[in-house]
Amino acid sequence: MSQGSKIDRIYRKLLLTKYFTQGWGSSRDIKRLLAFRKIVSDRAKCVNLIPEHYPVEIVKDQVNRGVRMIEGRFHCPFDLYLPELLPKVVKTCHFQMLLPVKWESDHYKPVCIQMAGTGDHYYWRRRVLMAKPLLTEYRIGSIIIENPFYGVRKPPQQTRSILNNVLDIFTMGGCLIMEGMILHSWCKKIGLGPIGFTGYSMGGHMATLAATSIPEPVVLVPCLSWSTASGVFTEGVMSKAINWNLLHTQYNEDESFKRELKDTVRSLSEDAFKAGKKWIQTMESSEVLNSGCPLKTHDVVQMVANSGLEGKNQDASSNESAKALSKWKREFKELMPFTSIYEKRFEMLTKLNSILLTSNKTAFDWEQHEAYHFMKGIMDECTHIANFATPVDTSLIIAVCAMDDAYVPRGGVSDIRDIWPEAEVRYVDGGHVLAFVLQQKAFRKAIEDAFQRYKSKYLTEQVD
Repeated sequence: MSQGSKIDRIYRKLLLTKYFTQGWGSSRDIKRLLAFRKIVSDRAKCVNLIPEHYPVEIVKDQVNRGVRMIEGRFHCPFDLYLPELLPKVVKTCHFQMLLPVKWESDHYKPVCIQMAGTGDHYYWRRRVLMAKPLLTEYRIGSIIIENPFYGVRKPPQQTRSILNNVLDIFTMGGCLIMEGMILHSWCKKIGLGPIGFTGYSMGGHMATLAATSIPEPVVLVPCLSWSTASGVFTEGVMSKAINWNLLHTQYNEDESFKRELKDTVRSLSEDAFKAGKKWIQTMESSEVLNSGCPLKTHDVVQMVANSGLEGKNQDASSNESAKALSKWKREFKELMPFTSIYEKRFEMLTKLNSILLTSNKTAFDWEQHEAYHFMKGIMDECTHIANFATPVDTSLIIAVCAMDDAYVPRGGVSDIRDIWPEAEVRYVDGGHVLAFVLQQKAFRKAIEDAFQRYKSKYLTEQVD
């Protein structure tokens, strides 16, 4: 284990908070949100969700020490479509903007929209670490959005950054996509641009999804994020902070609830299925029994082989079981390259259990972890970039990743460049926590480089 990964794990252990303490959320609301996600992820449809001339209210506009600071707010457009999902305080989007008092060019006024990472409440952290240095070093303005469920938008019944339901994180993403569209449009109307999107960790992924909805070229610099958030909650160190027992209980205690949830995610992305395949083949029984979330690696097929079913000198009954197991393995291998159906995977696992039971061997309780598989599926459904529109110009994307990131695992999922081939990926030393602390300059340089690409590609003849 690298030093960076060790620090990530130690840091996470020091944070005693648990996520999704109230479970999944309403299955009815999850179904509605997933249906709405299919509209939001289709840029041609999404652009029609926002009314023209959407009102933005400015509540503060002042100049201090050579920096123009504007604060504003507007009604979250997500509330126009799924109002029941938003607590009252979440319905208003708040933002703070930092701009130079005087721009150097009338044609080049770059502004980067910043979205918050996990635990980043209010404006001060992004203002100090990103917005002010960007303005000083590169004359790039910033808009700092208060994420839904954070800061002044945190519901009274929510404790700190602990989202009550899995549903809340998808609601947050839907809000930020549409709020990013409002701010992009508003900036253009008041003469600012080009516009970019950035953020750290969760904020980087939210910025990525927001950029997919913009119907013109925009800069995108996601920092410490990747192509999907599924691994963050099921494999990374954050997975230890999830109440898997509660999610498992809720998922299985009500058959109608379980059936409705499964129906919402019938076809998983290729990555979700690869992750399921990896989990089936690589787990450690002690981890499963103790935590309810498989995180370590052990070859389950080898475990089955070691159970004695494939040994020599077997009696007739054992020999029949061995033949059945051999047939199962062949079916399983044939299934993997072509199938991405959620229920089919569990059909295969159930069949394996029946083979083990008929041979008087201990069966693996795969269904115990069905909630874990569903979490992978629903996270990919709602966060995998392959399920969203491709940004208009992917050459304006520079992703900055930590070499030893234990929060955002990159193994077993698609490389961003496989989906958006013109995107650039840069790597910085350290894990998630160390990179955030020590690599701020690299993040800002990536933003500047991406804006320069935009400038050279689209504004060569206009810039003064």
